Amino acid sequence: MQDVIKEAGLSVGAFYRYFSSKAELIRAIAEEKVGTIVGTLEQLLEQEPPPAMPVVMAELLAQVDRNLGEDGPVRIAVQVWGEAAYDPAFADLVGAIYGRIRDKAAVLAAKVDPAADPAALAAVMVGLVQGYIIQRVLAGRVDREVYLKGLGALMSRYGAEGAHEAR
Repeated sequence: MQDVIKEAGLSVGAFYRYFSSKAELIRAIAEEKVGTIVGTLEQLLEQEPPPAMPVVMAELLAQVDRNLGEDGPVRIAVQVWGEAAYDPAFADLVGAIYGRIRDKAAVLAAKVDPAADPAALAAVMVGLVQGYIIQRVLAGRVDREVYLKGLGALMSRYGAEGAHEAR
């Protein structure tokens, strides 16, 4: 927290006038960035006809890359996920944030593929984006186009038929 306060150019007292805790600061940052992701989903929802799922995923991953900078919000998200494993306040924060994203993704999924289970499709969409984030932040070796190409190959080779066989 001392580094954050110093970077902001505030005194400790001034900082705590705005934020009562580290969790509150992270919540404020997260809310701002969730708005970006939800905004991306809303823009995709407005398109007529609705975009195909590969277009949806490409745009979501592009949004990740746009927010990946050295101190970008994507990196902060990974830190918050780590904190959530040990801190119930962070776990609640992460649950609420991803609940909002999943809910909006489910609305989009229902529009993109009315025959699919929107909650299931949204859960997978969010999981794929989170997996991409982890690989970009921790490994730094995955390329968006390669990731999308792999996703396309996975779905074309092991699509709906493969999913039923796994049961």
